[in-house]
Amino acid sequence: MSIITRNLFLAVAFCAFFKGYSQDTWQQKSNIQQYTPSKLVGKGQYDIKWFNNLYTQTESTFTEGKEPRQTFFTSTIEGYTGVGTNKRWNVGAILEFRSNVIGDRSALDVFKFDGENNTARSGLTSIAPSVKFVPIASVSNFSIQSSFFIPLVDNETENGVFLDQKGYIWQNRFFYDYTFPGDKWQLFSEINSELSFGDKEESFANNSLNLSPGLFLSYFPSSKFTILALAQHSQRLDLGNNFTQDFTALGGGAKYQLTNALNLEVLYTNFVRGNNTGLGQTFNLGLRGIF
Repeated sequence: MSIITRNLFLAVAFCAFFKGYSQDTWQQKSNIQQYTPSKLVGKGQYDIKWFNNLYTQTESTFTEGKEPRQTFFTSTIEGYTGVGTNKRWNVGAILEFRSNVIGDRSALDVFKFDGENNTARSGLTSIAPSVKFVPIASVSNFSIQSSFFIPLVDNETENGVFLDQKGYIWQNRFFYDYTFPGDKWQLFSEINSELSFGDKEESFANNSLNLSPGLFLSYFPSSKFTILALAQHSQRLDLGNNFTQDFTALGGGAKYQLTNALNLEVLYTNFVRGNNTGLGQTFNLGLRGIF
């Protein structure tokens, strides 16, 4: 074999190998494609999410026209690990930290954590042991997350500033996702139920059931990037506290796979209607790692 023939053969073989490798790499799904909230991690894996929600309002259904601005910031850390060998059980915990400001203060004042009398409060407000499981072995894209929130606040409201509910909450979230042929479109759905119980004098929400269905439609221009549109509704049912509430929110966002383990999420929602509620906006930023 001449040198020219040998080099040509090596070049063709290299190109074929590189093409095959590239196709295999492209075909591998990223975490944002395969690990929706419906999917559980396996034994020895860890799913950790840090999600930040900033809600701000200058309107509500209680009055007409503009109101002094109120802003409520919630930072949530969720951590799960797989148990068993079939990816049907995850156990973990949820921590919630809140910072709220009222009195027409700037929305970004929630990050000052100054505790100013009559306008601000902040602190760790709840902790929840949590479990995620796949109830039907043959339907791995349907799962349930059950969490029991234990309040850590002494008083729901102090000096006119609300911090968080003072009551126990049993939360059950039902997740289901469907990926359309071609892997470019994905539909994710959720129904969140929250049963609040305790002394109704201590919290506006105690002895009520909150039901919140939501739909999220995602489009993947590439395996590492997705844009999405969402619609959510929340309906609080009276179970003895003489208070009902509902609202509907629309929005959108994006996710990007930063590394093999980490992905970034940004979301925006607008409360377009409601009863006994504020009519504000939310700005959300999340970081999720699967190790």
